[in-house]
This record gives sequence, C-alpha cells and structure tokens, in this order.
Amino acid sequence: MPKRVLTGLIVSDKGDKTVVVNVERKVRHALYGKIIRRSKKYHAHDEANEYKQGETVRIEETAPISKLKTWKVVDRVNTHATPERVDLAGEEAASA
Repeated sequence: MPKRVLTGLIVSDKGDKTVVVNVERKVRHALYGKIIRRSKKYHAHDEANEYKQGETVRIEETAPISKLKTWKVVDRVNTHATPERVDLAGEEAASA
C-alpha cells in the first residue's frame, strides 16, 4: 500500500524534532451541498528542526515514531514563488 502524502501549514514548531501541521480539506455537505472546510492537526517528525511555523510543508505517513507521531516532514512547498519579471517597456522599444 502506498504511503499517504498530505500538504499543510505548520502551526507549531515548539517541540524538539516535532512540528504540528494543520491539513485542510474541502468536503460537500451530504444534504445541503454546501462546500465546508474541514481541518485536522498532525504531529510530524522533523529530524533537523529546520521547518518553522507558518511554512507550508508536505508530510508523509510512516511507521509510528511515538505516541502521537506517525508522519514525517518530506519537504517544503514553495508557496512564495514569484514569476520572472517581464519587462514590456524593453520589448516595445526593441520592436520600434
């Protein structure tokens, strides 16, 4: 069986080698059909204490590490990537 991989936001990094990741999902209400946001917090293993509160990370299911930890942080999701700047003024001057 493949390991589950989830993406969420770190809400706490106070524990040693542990982060708390809030994973949010959207579900449709069975009767009314409204889209509802559901969230769950997972304790994940961070071996090097490199991830900080507020970062978006990808976590992967693993064998139990402790009573609460059965997930480990795989990598950081780059949510602040900005596209390359396009200089339109330079292109117009070159074509004229």
